[in-house]
Amino acid sequence: MKAFLAAVATMVVIAAVAPMALEQAGFSADGSTSSSVRLD
Repeated sequence: MKAFLAAVATMVVIAAVAPMALEQAGFSADGSTSSSVRLD
């Protein structure tokens, strides 16, 4: 049971920290597309 609770706690921490870490690393969905991308 301890391992399960530790895994759940780890998942919560990763889910909370990941968006901030990815934004700091430059991975963002708010970027613009270049003119060479076709969106048909």
